[in-house]
Amino acid sequence: MKPLKSVTRLNPESLSETTNPNFRFDYIDIGSVVHGQGITTKQAVSFADAPSRARKLVRENDFIISTVRTYLRAIARIGREDHGNIASTGFAVCRPVRGVDPTFLFYAVHSQPFIEEVVARSTGISYPAINPTTLGDIKLPVPSAEKQGMVARFLDRETGLIDALIEKKTRFIALLKEKRAAVITHAVTKGIDPDAPMKDSGVDWLGRVPAHWDVLRIAALFREVSRPADPALPVLSVSIHNGVTDGELADEDRDRKVALSEDRTKYQGVAPGDLVYNMMRAWQGAFGAVTVKGLVSPAYVVAAPVTTFRTKFIEHLLHTKSAAEEIRRFSRGIADFRMRLYWDHFRALKVCLPALEEQDRILSEIDLETARIEGLITLTERSIDLLREKRAALITAAVTGKIDVRVAA
Repeated sequence: MKPLKSVTRLNPESLSETTNPNFRFDYIDIGSVVHGQGITTKQAVSFADAPSRARKLVRENDFIISTVRTYLRAIARIGREDHGNIASTGFAVCRPVRGVDPTFLFYAVHSQPFIEEVVARSTGISYPAINPTTLGDIKLPVPSAEKQGMVARFLDRETGLIDALIEKKTRFIALLKEKRAAVITHAVTKGIDPDAPMKDSGVDWLGRVPAHWDVLRIAALFREVSRPADPALPVLSVSIHNGVTDGELADEDRDRKVALSEDRTKYQGVAPGDLVYNMMRAWQGAFGAVTVKGLVSPAYVVAAPVTTFRTKFIEHLLHTKSAAEEIRRFSRGIADFRMRLYWDHFRALKVCLPALEEQDRILSEIDLETARIEGLITLTERSIDLLREKRAALITAAVTGKIDVRVAA
């Protein structure tokens, strides 16, 4: 057992404050590294425009360990494509010393005992962090160079098989989600009766719709309202994937970028049947039908129905890809992050709507089919979790000598 600092050089290179302001590089932020996936995103910046924490130079075969929010277990190996990138000061850069197999060492820092020790030695409650010096003191198993190579080759082969299976299952989940979206889109734009006569809706994004369906402007279905807030009601949120919540989210489930104001009188009231949307994220699908009395952000637009129909049907319709493109056209702004959908523009949007009884049949069919698809997604996600658990256990067993890799191979 040897401390990490004896088998690696910790934070060997950093950019100085005198670096050329025009020097450009790919920046690896804390959010760029995901446990089990490595580096998922990078940002191309110049030194002049980069955050002050963009300082640590990384080279091929280095690995980086997040020293903040250590419970996220953000560890990544630097490959050839990341050579020369700059990492956040929130990472500890570890450069294996001569005589130590970089691949073995990378697996070793992924072993359960090492990660648990990192988490245990971190300080802080909401934002636990570990000092690089403390990190360097953590010990890990270092066998002979020959055995390091054997373990590395064994784990490369075995984890490669597991990773390939995970990738296949991940693609299957993506296909299931596409299927779910296609089912909903077809149901709310073409109906569920394959023999129904069709007509041209006269609206480009809708195309042909069942002949007996009405094509209406949003203004014929809703009016914008602003209700006073009842502080006793829960604060609801609008998701681009799941619509409006039916209760207040727990702190741990709330997006870390969203702060909940203590003064609930600043919110606005909503009632069942309302349609709520986030002006700045409408083009991404941030619409939802309200099912319970509650409160929403004053930045949201609240529309109350002026006739009898199912708001959930409209929500499904507005979540389709073709609707998103139309909503973008109705939105105003010079860039995506500035796009806003104002009520005066949204009210002119045209939608299609069948009779109430048919709306109910379609919604029932959507619920039935999406429940089946979501059941398959849940099962597949669980199988991926089990594969990742197996992968982690295999790494731990191999680097700690619990299994003889020659026999296992």
